Amino acid sequence: MDMNTIEAVLPTADPSHWQPGDAWLGGGTVLFSYGSTTLRRLLDLGQTGWEPVTAYGDGVELAATCTIATLYQLPDSPGLAALWPALDLVRPCCDAFVASFKIWNMSTVGGNICTSLPAGPMTSLCSALDGVATILSPGGGSRTLPVAELVTGDGTNALAPGELLRSVHLPAHALSARTAFRRLSLSNLGRSGVLLIGRQDPDGTFVLTVTASTKRPVQLRFAPDALPGAGELAIELDAAIEPGLYHDDIHGLPEWRRDMTYRLAEEIRAELLAVPAERSA
Repeated sequence: MDMNTIEAVLPTADPSHWQPGDAWLGGGTVLFSYGSTTLRRLLDLGQTGWEPVTAYGDGVELAATCTIATLYQLPDSPGLAALWPALDLVRPCCDAFVASFKIWNMSTVGGNICTSLPAGPMTSLCSALDGVATILSPGGGSRTLPVAELVTGDGTNALAPGELLRSVHLPAHALSARTAFRRLSLSNLGRSGVLLIGRQDPDGTFVLTVTASTKRPVQLRFAPDALPGAGELAIELDAAIEPGLYHDDIHGLPEWRRDMTYRLAEEIRAELLAVPAERSA
């Protein structure tokens, strides 16, 4: 979509350059799809030179400008898949975009998170793996925030005006976990209506992350000595997700999203905790 209010495009990754009427430009797949009548400048991140993916001993760093196409190749990195089995989640989450290769080659990890749609698969992936975002501020400082807390609602997040998402760190303890992935849509190639990811860390901790069915990520965490049964998990879901938090749009009614959340949560619990899934009467 044309944006005829744009007066300048400034190549920069310095938040001190930000002014009211500016927008950060990553891949632009959302910005140019929906357009804007209020923007005056685009701050282009295309020449930052940030390394898309960096592996450290304590985890993996994803630059905000890492494209989905680049991320998709991560599980093929020599030695990483064997070291960190949770990288198996990368490709199902990328596939949840249900987008063409053109979009994959432009859309970025940071852009998907900052768009903050309930069905954003990079929000799902990074939240489920305890991803921590590094955020640069216009005043020259920086702060960190879990991705699960960065997205606050349908299209809303905790970024202040001018702040820039620099990267997301995925910690080794989460990457070393056993994982389970479940996703549902109303159509074969439709937007995610429910996307749940479970993991069991090496120390036995069980973590369930609910996305797409809710307006923001919801995460449940259980200690190794307090692993839930089916009934206990349902009670915890009741407590964590109030009825108004379930998303409501053409991709799924709140009642359907709630029912499928409980169903998939139990499937994940049964798979990771190695007990038979309880059948409804």
